[in-house]
Amino acid sequence: MSKQVKPFLKWAGGKTQLLSDIQSRFPFQKHDKFTFIEPFVGSGAVLFWVLNNFPNVKKCVINDINADLINTYNTIRSNVDALIKQLAVWEKEYHQLAENIDVKKEYYYAKRAAFNTKKENNLTQAALFIFLNRTCFNGLYRVNRSGGFNVPIGSYKAPRICDAENLKKVSEALQRVTILHGDFEETVKYAEENTMFYLDPPYKPLSESSSFNAYAKDEFNDREQVRLRDFCNTLNNHGHAWILSNSDVSQMEEKNMFFDDLYSGYKINRVLAKRSINSNSAKRGSIHELLITNQASVA
Repeated sequence: MSKQVKPFLKWAGGKTQLLSDIQSRFPFQKHDKFTFIEPFVGSGAVLFWVLNNFPNVKKCVINDINADLINTYNTIRSNVDALIKQLAVWEKEYHQLAENIDVKKEYYYAKRAAFNTKKENNLTQAALFIFLNRTCFNGLYRVNRSGGFNVPIGSYKAPRICDAENLKKVSEALQRVTILHGDFEETVKYAEENTMFYLDPPYKPLSESSSFNAYAKDEFNDREQVRLRDFCNTLNNHGHAWILSNSDVSQMEEKNMFFDDLYSGYKINRVLAKRSINSNSAKRGSIHELLITNQASVA
């Protein structure tokens, strides 16, 4: 049985396909001792890559502003057997409804309504988070201005909701991870000598029509992007390594040099990523994204 841990969530903008590009700019080698900090952890593709490939990493710290996401990480770490038991029940019930579309929709929207009440205990709320992620449209996480999850049901006939084997591996891996919920700037308190930050904030929308992808009720607007750049300047001044991902707005509007201007003192790399969250399937495909860093390429 493989010991490799993989993300337990489907995640719009997940970074699994960019790992080779990130690896080529990663400043540490397999047996180095260092601290890894991810202030916007999302589905944790880079976190799990670090845990799989750097056995001597001294400390890992993850953070996110999404309270339900962080509750799910904490629940997997501390109560994975009960979580698996609940998900297995819901997976069986959902699959039994595969041929009854109307009843399956009722089941999905009842779970979504329960999730949005925020009145469930931490275990049930985490199970609902995973259930909705595995059954909603394209694994999208989107909330309205009140913070309510509003993604419609996906078209999967029999989605895998309970991957017990991987959830147990994730639980074991998270035993050596510090899990935080809060603003990204707070994570600097955990930096030490030889620290690497990977920053994957909510992307700047490529167009007004793509701004539907609201990750939290509070918008991560241009002012927040500037605050994040200032944070990167602070990390740089303290001698910490960092890599940051974001959208390449110049590919949609040639004269839009927002990130080129914002990070003009750093290395800006354009890499290809295949994205599939556009509601129009004809517009899905490979696009350029940015990997910005204060590190030289090592490959």
